[in-house]
Amino acid sequence: MEQIDHIGIAVKNLDVSIPLFEKLLNSPCYKTEFVESEQVYTAFFQIGQSKIELLQNDTADGVIAKFIEKKGEGIHHIAFEVNDIVEEMKRLAGEGFVLLNDTPKLGADNKWVCFLHPKETNGVLIELCQSNKG
Repeated sequence: MEQIDHIGIAVKNLDVSIPLFEKLLNSPCYKTEFVESEQVYTAFFQIGQSKIELLQNDTADGVIAKFIEKKGEGIHHIAFEVNDIVEEMKRLAGEGFVLLNDTPKLGADNKWVCFLHPKETNGVLIELCQSNKG
């Protein structure tokens, strides 16, 4: 793992949360997008070499909406940048970690992503991400 790429924060409403985080971080939101693979809306803030990603669902049955219903708004995951996501997935599976997807999928910010089951990582949802250079 190279560095923390971003910290994902689950929010109920991006229209409310974007201005709040712009004030808090003293930094503009540089990008918003809809991530088809996860059915979530995202907003990104650059903080040094890392980012903050806000995540929102529009439906009550989405993964972010369910997270908020259970735990409230707040930190959802920590994402680590990797050089070779396939090799890192193999390494972690070999170490006994449970991967939530068998192959990388395209996620937010033009990254290939894979999540690790939080039951295996002390309750923290971990995301691996690699830039999609293609």
